[in-house]
Amino acid sequence: MATIQDIADLANVSKATVSRVLNNSSLVTTQKRIAVEDAMNELNFQPNVMAQSLAGGRSMTIGVLTQNFGSPFYDSVSQGVIDGLSDTGYSPIFADGQWKQNTEREVIGTLVGRKVDGLILIGGDVPVSKLNELREQLPTIVVARELDDWENQCIHVDNVDAGYRATKHLIDFGHREIALIHGIRNHPDAVQRFEGYSKALADAGIELNSNLVYSGDFSAQSGVLAVNSLLAQSTHFSAVFAANDMVAFGARLALHRHGIRVPEDVSIIGFDDQAEAAFMTPPLTTMRQPAVEMGVASAAALVKLIDGESYELPRLPIELQRRESVARLR
Repeated sequence: MATIQDIADLANVSKATVSRVLNNSSLVTTQKRIAVEDAMNELNFQPNVMAQSLAGGRSMTIGVLTQNFGSPFYDSVSQGVIDGLSDTGYSPIFADGQWKQNTEREVIGTLVGRKVDGLILIGGDVPVSKLNELREQLPTIVVARELDDWENQCIHVDNVDAGYRATKHLIDFGHREIALIHGIRNHPDAVQRFEGYSKALADAGIELNSNLVYSGDFSAQSGVLAVNSLLAQSTHFSAVFAANDMVAFGARLALHRHGIRVPEDVSIIGFDDQAEAAFMTPPLTTMRQPAVEMGVASAAALVKLIDGESYELPRLPIELQRRESVARLR
């Protein structure tokens, strides 16, 4: 492999000049810079990026704690992080917290041990007190989780409002017996969407019926089980608010197996607007969560935080995507 000395000899410059070119220093004349770059190309020299970054006091890596690899929402946020870090010189290192507090702490410890320059924490359940300690050690941005006193280091959406608007959309179409397939019981997103659901019912003068609320886990299978359970108990409903699109897909399948038409007999609204939602039969009405945009914004903000530059995290809205799975109650 070619060395800096080889380049210096071929370009007829000093090793110090080659180092300045590699570090993009402005102290090199244009003529010498061209000579060094030509020598590097001729010798097929590839600089050791890791060595360069460590010499500058940085690893040029960002630790990213996500949840449940394969989950459409978390994977979309992660893709946004990748997009946001492109052309910044930083590379992400991903790890899965699996929504388990102990696992999340171990993973964060591992990432910190890898000498990452900053952290992006997507979701999770690590106590705020621990997160406060963490951000004293490393620049940290939290995504998809609402935290007090983290205003400009935390990017999230209003799940209460989104749950309210999803439920109200069904109410506006005449539905009053609206089943809610709840997400993981203590998951903040699920809790807040339930709060929005409850408030929309109350504002419409509809009494909350606990028999219409099924505790699921954000999986398609829980959508199947929820519909089967509601039908087995002869619980009447004309619409379903699913915790996410995966749950909606499962609910749609279960209704089909029971010969129940969507939306003629039962309307369905989902949450997330993952890519497959538009191709469900019928296409799924859903609340679009700006997952990729959240990842992009968090990456851009973290790079500025590391560099000590000012920034402002955007407020990203959840938008209703109207498709054919919701119809007026006949």
